[in-house]
Amino acid sequence: MRSVDPEVPSSSAEPSVLRLLRPGPGATAALAAAIAAATALPLAMPQLTRRFVDDAAGGAGLRHLTLLALGYLALAVAGQAARMATAWLAGRLAWDGTNRLRERLAGHALGLDLSFHGRHTPGELIERVDGDVVAVADFVVAFLLDVVASVLLLSGVVVVVLAMDWRIGAVLLVYCLLVGYGMARAQRLAVPSAARSRAASATLFGTLEERLAGAEDLRANGAGEHTVRRFHQVSAALFRAEHRDARIGTMLLAGTSVAFAAGTAIMLSLAAWVMETGALTAGTAVLLFQYTLMVRAPFERLIGQIRQYQAALAGLARIAALLAERPALTPGTRPLPAAGALALRVENVAFSYPDDDEQVLSGIDVTLAPGETLGLVGRTGSGKTTLARLVLRLHDPVEGAVRVGGVDLRAADPRSLRARVAVVTQDVQLFTASVRDNLTLFRPSPGDARLMEVLDEVGLGTWAAGLPDGLDTVLDAGSGSVSAGQAQLLAFARAFLTDPGLVVLDEASSRLDPATERRIEDGIGRLLDGRTGVIIAHRLSSLSRVDKIAVLDRGKIVEYGRRDELAADPDSRFGRLLDLAGVGR
Repeated sequence: MRSVDPEVPSSSAEPSVLRLLRPGPGATAALAAAIAAATALPLAMPQLTRRFVDDAAGGAGLRHLTLLALGYLALAVAGQAARMATAWLAGRLAWDGTNRLRERLAGHALGLDLSFHGRHTPGELIERVDGDVVAVADFVVAFLLDVVASVLLLSGVVVVVLAMDWRIGAVLLVYCLLVGYGMARAQRLAVPSAARSRAASATLFGTLEERLAGAEDLRANGAGEHTVRRFHQVSAALFRAEHRDARIGTMLLAGTSVAFAAGTAIMLSLAAWVMETGALTAGTAVLLFQYTLMVRAPFERLIGQIRQYQAALAGLARIAALLAERPALTPGTRPLPAAGALALRVENVAFSYPDDDEQVLSGIDVTLAPGETLGLVGRTGSGKTTLARLVLRLHDPVEGAVRVGGVDLRAADPRSLRARVAVVTQDVQLFTASVRDNLTLFRPSPGDARLMEVLDEVGLGTWAAGLPDGLDTVLDAGSGSVSAGQAQLLAFARAFLTDPGLVVLDEASSRLDPATERRIEDGIGRLLDGRTGVIIAHRLSSLSRVDKIAVLDRGKIVEYGRRDELAADPDSRFGRLLDLAGVGR
């Protein structure tokens, strides 16, 4: 499986999109040759028709006329072959370019911080990375196959007709310019309509993703009716946008059909008038009629591509907007200490989420020496998880600093930070992949022996040994084949593998039954042995091993000290919480 690494975006989004779509010189030359052949061969066919008509009128023999007919057939077959080659090359180049664009978008989105992902649902991003890119790919194929070839064919027809009779050629040129101007005007009306359609599609994808992800809770709490009503609303909005888009396309097609009929009538009238003067033969008149019909086909293809063009423009605008997003967190370059436990210092930290003036944390001061463990206690919403996110540098504080191993996290190298700080949360993400990939998160494996050793340490050795394909067994993330407890233990195994210097356990055992929790207590102890730790837990019994306690209330530390001292103090908040929980001091 090819990995897509998160990246720090560049400052020029739209030029980078065009660079990703640009083919190499060899492929460009091959495509140009195919397009030239697909354009020149149809232009030559009416010339044989003219010779056939004029020679037949002049009494030419059957053998001569048969050779002209066979030549016409050969040109037709060669023209179709050239068009097929153009279609194959255009599709190949378009999908190569758009695959590069899709990888760039995925890496870019993964490199953005949580504030961006909080504003955009996964469904919206899927529509950007897949739906918009597919729209661009479809248009690139159509542009190379229809637009470029059609413009060349139109130009060739006008040049040939001008060379034959400048009066008819001038009329044909003016006619083509008027039709082209009308199409350009129509495009200004069509693109905003397509943009609304793509936005409505993204909203539908986002709504579907949210509702499907929460299907169990929605069903259990009787929210199905509201879900159906909301889905109907976004579906109706998409229908209205698509219907308006289709109506505009139909109007364009009807208008051009009338214009083509009028143009054909004008050209036939001109040809008849010139024939009466004796300046044209019957064969030449037939040739001009064929060229007039050839003008219609490129314009019809161009009109047919306006919807793809408008969808592609809307998609490109949305892709450029995504690539223009800048991460709020600027990556540093300083590595954390490569080995050993890491000191943690939280210095007078305050934090509030973007677009929210209310402070979630205020005046937070915490100091942990290497190897010490801190227990965070507080009600739901007191700021425990937010503080843990600052330690992981998922956000930056608005005031103060968080230092790990003596390095301000604003200056820390993100790769070094992820390698030296591990987190185990309650919400464990499993992937539809092998047990090995779920443990290593698709990084190079340290070897099956090491993986089995880690699984034994967290109590999953017997489970792994009983899997039908061992570590190659594919876990189905959505099937429920892995219990909540097993998923939590796999998360512990991931932390063991990284050999971190600082471990953050955020509600790490709250989903485990008492038997499973007891089974991994020793594993947690081994994980924290020789490492600095931060533990958030509602079960106060899980804080028996910590060195220090910080009690949070409404974003502030209201009590902080060594665990044994706070537990022994009858007036401490922590001591009263232990009494209420029935946990011995």
